[in-house]
Amino acid sequence: MKSPDFTNLSAMYVNCTLKKSPETSHTDSLINVSKQIMRKEKVRIDEIRLVDFEVASGVYPDMTEHNWEKDDWPMLFKRIINADILIVGTPIWLGEKSSIAQKLIERLYAMSGQTNDKGQYLFYGKVGGCVVTGNEDGIKHCAMGILYSLQHIGYSIPPQADCGWIGEVGPGPSYGDTEWQGKKLKQPVGFESDFTNRNTTFMTYNLLHLASMLKSNNGYSNYGNSRNDWDDGARWEFKNPEYR
Repeated sequence: MKSPDFTNLSAMYVNCTLKKSPETSHTDSLINVSKQIMRKEKVRIDEIRLVDFEVASGVYPDMTEHNWEKDDWPMLFKRIINADILIVGTPIWLGEKSSIAQKLIERLYAMSGQTNDKGQYLFYGKVGGCVVTGNEDGIKHCAMGILYSLQHIGYSIPPQADCGWIGEVGPGPSYGDTEWQGKKLKQPVGFESDFTNRNTTFMTYNLLHLASMLKSNNGYSNYGNSRNDWDDGARWEFKNPEYR
């Protein structure tokens, strides 16, 4: 089967690890599996490790307007919104996505009231997915919250839009580790997992397919979903329910 042409697409990976660079991030190791596929398909890639920047807490576009001395978010958001695809990477802590991932979602939400040139909410026509790593159960739980949040603000979510790896219950090596308790391991942990490799591959291509379809059709029609048109009085086929 001939490969589709994805060369006009771009993807942004936001790693929400708690570890600042250059410390090794296990989530980054799994993100790299997806990135390798993207590179081979000649997709333009950008990546942000959010904890490396001074991103203020809050739900406004620029928190320096709300008593914060510094906020790198406006600068980072310009890179995020330019990408056709957004992949959120997070470790699992206490069964939940990281606090950095939650901050990312809150700051994305801060931008969701803005509109595109068709009067739709800003993230319409963009595609989202997530990568999750940890040492105990929680991949589906974390993905559920992340993917719900992304679609709620306007991102489109394809089937199988998440992937992840988790180790055994309790302390143990993490994804990509080559050593544990002073002993060298035969191969990096998790790299041999067919389940993880399959889901990461399927996620990456599903994101590419949906992004390609949306881009070739200039996103969604704005019939019935334009915030600007609604505010101007358009109601399409909607009619207020009768009160009885």
